Amino acid sequence: MQHVLAAQRRIRGIVWQTPLIPAPQLTQSVEALSIHLKLESLQYTGAFKLRGAANKIMGLTEAEKQRGVITFSTGNHGRAVAYAAREAGVKAVVCLSEHVPKNRVALVEQLGAVAEVMGKSQDEAETHYEHLIRERGYVAVPPFDDPAVIAGQGTVALEMLTEQPELDTLLVPLSGGGLLAGTALAAKAINPQIHIVGVSIDRSPAMLKSLKAEKPVAIEEQETLAGSLLGGIGRENHYTLPLIRKLVDQHVVVKEEAIAAGMRFALEHHSLVIEGAAAVGVAALQQGQVETAGRRIGIILSGSCVEPEQYLALMKENFKKI
Repeated sequence: MQHVLAAQRRIRGIVWQTPLIPAPQLTQSVEALSIHLKLESLQYTGAFKLRGAANKIMGLTEAEKQRGVITFSTGNHGRAVAYAAREAGVKAVVCLSEHVPKNRVALVEQLGAVAEVMGKSQDEAETHYEHLIRERGYVAVPPFDDPAVIAGQGTVALEMLTEQPELDTLLVPLSGGGLLAGTALAAKAINPQIHIVGVSIDRSPAMLKSLKAEKPVAIEEQETLAGSLLGGIGRENHYTLPLIRKLVDQHVVVKEEAIAAGMRFALEHHSLVIEGAAAVGVAALQQGQVETAGRRIGIILSGSCVEPEQYLALMKENFKKI
């Protein structure tokens, strides 16, 4: 927990303490005592990822900063690294796969980083990233499997439980596990009885399969509304896999239709544009996959980086069904 508290101090001034708002309509519809939404979708760079990236980069030595930093990403972490590196005056390189939407590549470049598009999956982008580290000596800023990154992501839960200490259940999007591991680490330190739920997508449940296999498992990536949750957990996962195995109480999986409904809910009831990955917690509740009776629930809306054309088409199609 001391690492999360240190991260909070280190990233203050770079990262915004995002709003935690009540969701009365959702509370009523699922018969919970209360539900609050943590709006990381409004974070600088559009996602929670800035917390971990900033904590890692701001903690580097001057010699490490001179070498420059590198990462691989589905977009949100890359943008976060680019932003934090620019604030620190550090060169940044971001490796992305061909599956990453063009708008996310452009956003990385607009923040001054070099975007290297390589491979048809995040695992292939990771291979290129590892090659560049060996060849050019960059300092790695991993997207999830790193103690400083995990501690930075844990500041989300720290803010939530400081503002609403009565929360007893947290729903967290799950891919590589940085946000879930950090959330569980911080939340359990504050309240050991809190119920932590990881929410995966059925088209890329890499962490779930890895937990069952007790080792990192590679999976084939598919098109999904929740592109930020694509990818594996790293071929040699040292931190998020064991932390999640130890600290997370429940896992659920949501499908594309439920993700779309969650995105629509955010727009219809809160005037919020969120990406598919951010909608998975709402989707899990709407699908009845998590116990809600007597619960005070917090949901992390993790980001808002969605292609405008895709989002508008999706919302138009969904509102036709109302």
